[in-house]
Amino acid sequence: MDSLNLDRQSAVPLYFQIHQHLLQEIRSGRLKAGKPLPSEDLISKRLRVSRMTARQALKSLCHLGVAYSQRGKGTFVAEIKLEKNFRQVQSFTEEMEARGSHPHSKLISSDVVPAGEDVAEALSLSPEEKVIRIRRVRVADTLPMGVETTSLPHRLCPDLLEKFDPRLSLYRTLSQVYGIHIQQADEVVEAGLADSEEARLLRIPKRSPVFLFTRTSYVAGGKAVEYVKSTFRGDRYKITNRLGQKDGQGLGAEGSV
Repeated sequence: MDSLNLDRQSAVPLYFQIHQHLLQEIRSGRLKAGKPLPSEDLISKRLRVSRMTARQALKSLCHLGVAYSQRGKGTFVAEIKLEKNFRQVQSFTEEMEARGSHPHSKLISSDVVPAGEDVAEALSLSPEEKVIRIRRVRVADTLPMGVETTSLPHRLCPDLLEKFDPRLSLYRTLSQVYGIHIQQADEVVEAGLADSEEARLLRIPKRSPVFLFTRTSYVAGGKAVEYVKSTFRGDRYKITNRLGQKDGQGLGAEGSV
């Protein structure tokens, strides 16, 4: 805080000047995730502002999602959330590698089972037809990010469980070993709460907010080859998308809301 010189003549509120300074320190990496931010008392004394101003600066960082407060302990730098981009078909491995993280997986179970109604409908199978089901915890660096259950028609890759290392990318194995190249996917996301098992596997409190993903993936020609249901941590993910107007209308076009 010693390097910050507040402009007391500026129209920019003092709390926001403090907010901007701390935000820059966080984004530059000088203030790292999990580390405490300066306390209200320290900010107030060092910068000669009221406790109210200091409190407002810290609260604004919490509202932005780059910090969080713990009663009786202080305010801390939050982990940066990973963006889930719906404009690209990417595996978890590809997403994490693109962001500079080291992805891997922990196998929960892998077996051959009847498809059942939901999987059969998504993959255009009969409910009795066999599918390969792989359940894994997806990990970025050392942090568990999600619990994922993948189902694939057994007849497409009957020896997959022998050839696939579940710690690595399934999409790469499908492409390199079986010539199955995922081209498109339909994905639905819903908000939910972690159940007991998900909370244990993800190391979060029970009933923590999570994202529930349901994904059906297709090869060229529109044949469905993969059905995935997954639960990802709400405190480590955010959803992004790009929106536009129909018929090329600008956001200021007549009739826009």
